Amino acid sequence: MASRFTACIVAAGRGERAGGSEPKQFRPLAGKPMLRWSVETFSQHRDCAEIVIACAPDQVARVEDMTQGLVCPVSVVPGGTSRTASVRAALEVADAPHVLIHDAARPGVTPALIDRLLAALDDAPGAVPVLPVADALTREDESGLVPVSRDGLMRLQTPQAFERARLTEAFTRAGEVSYPDESALARATGLPVATVPGEERNFKVTWPEDFERMASLLQPNPAAMTVSGSGYDVHRLAPGDGLTLCGVFIDCSLRLVGHSDADAGLHAITDALLGASGQGDIGQHFPPTDARWKDADSVDFLRHALGLAREAGASPVHVDVTLICERPRIGPFRDAMRTRVAAILDLAPQRVNIKATTTEKLGFTGRGEGLAAEAIVTVRVH
Repeated sequence: MASRFTACIVAAGRGERAGGSEPKQFRPLAGKPMLRWSVETFSQHRDCAEIVIACAPDQVARVEDMTQGLVCPVSVVPGGTSRTASVRAALEVADAPHVLIHDAARPGVTPALIDRLLAALDDAPGAVPVLPVADALTREDESGLVPVSRDGLMRLQTPQAFERARLTEAFTRAGEVSYPDESALARATGLPVATVPGEERNFKVTWPEDFERMASLLQPNPAAMTVSGSGYDVHRLAPGDGLTLCGVFIDCSLRLVGHSDADAGLHAITDALLGASGQGDIGQHFPPTDARWKDADSVDFLRHALGLAREAGASPVHVDVTLICERPRIGPFRDAMRTRVAAILDLAPQRVNIKATTTEKLGFTGRGEGLAAEAIVTVRVH
């Protein structure tokens, strides 16, 4: 599959057809601003290296505030007066080998669609999602209604995915000409583009009634079933210069020994989330015998588990973690751990609980030989 990507989100439009007193990308949708939905989806994807948002110059500070607390780095740049100008602005600061250009007005983008686009980039420099045209088509002229054949017609969506260097070259060749989207630019400059199946839920919010329709797709069903999974992990302690636990670095005279970064807290949460969504265990996805995971950041493990859970129709709603150790002291870092885990899983901090206990000097934890973590993750299954 294609390597890491930059998500470039175009959010500089005014969206006047959608009504309302402000641009539609900032209007509330199922409990959060519309823009936040697609930003969160990209942020939680295991291959997303960064997000660049192009917005109106007077909205930069607002967007920066709106996108706080995400795991993935976010940059906000002033957009232009056209879509093409805004994409250019985002592309100038993109750094990953591939880029996915997306409209903020399509909050229903899914990890599965992103995966299809990335897979298509293995065989082509560009890829776009398309859907068939189902309705009968016509145009009106002075003689009345004239039928239009649907043969060969498709509905284009975003994200539109490209090799960053090839798309940058296409923009250079195009000069100052504006295009309706990147597939049109690619055609005009001779850049081959593959197609992948799009998704009906990824429609563009355009009219006032679209908000209600999209909200019904995005908002969890209050009657949905909830299930829980458990996770447990142990790592040895050794003399060192600090360790990472629940995604937070603790400066101390110890280190955790393991193939990855040995973050027992995140490993336990990852296993619990995989269990709750029926996706196996952490050893299946990240075996310690695989050199790729040597010294790996356990945040990537948890983000991968989150993506698998969402593809399976499960969304985490609560996390409860117990850290079992004599040292280091957990209390001073508890709030930072809650905030970090909540950001990774897109939960409110109050939906994450971190506890610490000892074994009263009994067993390997009591002797200070190691550290253990237990986690329970509850998910809503749609």
